Amino acid sequence: VTVDNGVSSIEGVAAANEAGMEVIVTDHHLPGETLPAAAAIVNPALDHADFSAPCCAGVGVIFYVMAALRARLRAQDWFAQEGIREPVMADFLDLVALGTVADVVPLDRNNRALVWQGLRRIRAGRARPGILALIEAAGREAPRLGASDLGFSVAPRLNAAGRLDDMSVGVECLLAQHPIEAQRLAAQLEKLNSERKELQADMLVQASDALDALHVPGEKGLPHALSMFDANWHQGVIGILAGRLRDRTHRPVFVFAPADESGEELKGSGRSIAGYHLRDALARIDARHPKLIGKFGGHARAAGLSLPRENLESFRALLDEDAQETLSPDALHGELRTDGELQAEEFSLQFAAALRDAGPWGQGFPEPSFDGEFEVTDRRVVGGRHLKLALVPVGQERELEAIAFNPDPSLLERRLERVHVVYRLDINHWRGRDRLQLLVEHLEPARVTALVD
Repeated sequence: VTVDNGVSSIEGVAAANEAGMEVIVTDHHLPGETLPAAAAIVNPALDHADFSAPCCAGVGVIFYVMAALRARLRAQDWFAQEGIREPVMADFLDLVALGTVADVVPLDRNNRALVWQGLRRIRAGRARPGILALIEAAGREAPRLGASDLGFSVAPRLNAAGRLDDMSVGVECLLAQHPIEAQRLAAQLEKLNSERKELQADMLVQASDALDALHVPGEKGLPHALSMFDANWHQGVIGILAGRLRDRTHRPVFVFAPADESGEELKGSGRSIAGYHLRDALARIDARHPKLIGKFGGHARAAGLSLPRENLESFRALLDEDAQETLSPDALHGELRTDGELQAEEFSLQFAAALRDAGPWGQGFPEPSFDGEFEVTDRRVVGGRHLKLALVPVGQERELEAIAFNPDPSLLERRLERVHVVYRLDINHWRGRDRLQLLVEHLEPARVTALVD
């Protein structure tokens, strides 16, 4: 039984069939023109699929398969006959919530229900020891956990093992039955996550330098689509790097790294913008230029592929050509939409709590954000790459805490006097005390004086 993969595994399923296995594929990725010869394929992305929740993550698909199997076995009185306790499907919702948020699928009605119910169980302390240990390692508190904590704090620690070392550490953490064992494994994942962040930061600096070299004044600027490669980059972090570069350039981006020690084969991970379906783009290129790409798959906004290193330059040109044919010039300019400015009385813990409790927020169902101009009364760099600010809304008197995670590096070196900020309201809980905090999503100087001494 596959989970979150298999719909494109033609050769793999054929090999399993030859070995006498029966394969059930459960997946949510987009299928190709040919499907594997599996005993059954459960995938809401299939053309003939009749399922009311088409945006399920892989973890949601297998959850519903398990629920249907339980219903069938219950109807046959199988559990009683075998003397087996009937499973309680709600016991799996902590995993379903984490997997759904981590896979960044749209939070439609079905996914919001799954995530919300999973969060309720986690907040009540009814999650498995591994998830509770990861929450603690991230410095979060289970009773106050939100969907964003799953996406930005818990999931990266769980994924760090698979990116840098061996995913089995993460699996063992989720399967741990005893809190002490779970805490030991979570500590390993925390260490790996710290290494991942350092590696990612170094790769981002290198990629930024390469982007600056591409964008020469007087020329047309950046290509419509970017394909970036460095022989020293780690394949476990290329997806995150592609996302960062996509956000910075507002262009489709593929980032490549060597797939093995020989360096002759490359592994690529891509992230895209609205209006450019990444997997369809790879399918078009593959159809026009067979054998250029090895394997590929994915979604509209995220995809992966492999190709020989010697084919990289051809792929880079073909991807840019395809993006030029598909994307209008206006599509390459990012647009931020907010709910406007807040009045003085709306900067409150009560309003921030009301917004938090209206969630879960996430992909396709974004948390409300706001914007405005602020005077900067204090600024300092924390953690080497984050900007802590004290801000006063223009025309008001109250000073507010704000933090910008991983802003443009140039902002770390400037003394800012006034800034235009897009932000979300957050509650910073520290040592038993709640304080209002602005989470900065975008910051640009309205007035800058000089470099910081």
